[in-house]
Amino acid sequence: MSKIFFIKNIIFSIVLLATNMNAAELKWEHNYNKALIKAEKEKKSVYLFIGADRCKHCKRFKEQTLSDKELIKYMKKDYVLLYMSRDQHKIPNKFEIYGAPRHYFLTSDGKIIADTQGSREITGWYDVLDEVDLIKDEEK
Repeated sequence: MSKIFFIKNIIFSIVLLATNMNAAELKWEHNYNKALIKAEKEKKSVYLFIGADRCKHCKRFKEQTLSDKELIKYMKKDYVLLYMSRDQHKIPNKFEIYGAPRHYFLTSDGKIIADTQGSREITGWYDVLDEVDLIKDEEK
C-alpha cells in the first residue's frame, strides 16, 4: 500500500467521523407519530426535514447549515427535530415529498405552521426561523 493511499484513507476517515459527530448532535427522530408525541410532552413544535438519499442539496444543507453548533442549540430549544427520507421512511400523504429538501414546521398535533423548500445558508435559515416565529406569534 502506498503512503498516499494510506494518508487519503486517514483523511477520509477523519472527515467522515467529524460529519457523523455533527449529525449525532441533532438527534433526529425518524417516526412522525413519535415526534408529535415527544413535541406534545416537551411543549415544542416539530421541524420536519424531508430529504432524499442522493439529494446534493439536502447534503449541502446538512453540511453547511445544520452542522452549526449555535443553530443546533437554537433549534433544539424550540423544536423536536424530525428527518424523513422519501427513500426510506413512510411520510404522511399531507406532505409534499418532491423538490427536496423540503421543510415543514408543525404544531404538536401535526398542523402545518409553515413550509418552505430548498437549501439555505445559516443566515438565510435564521431568517426562515424568524418568519416561523412570527407566524406562531400571530396564531396565539
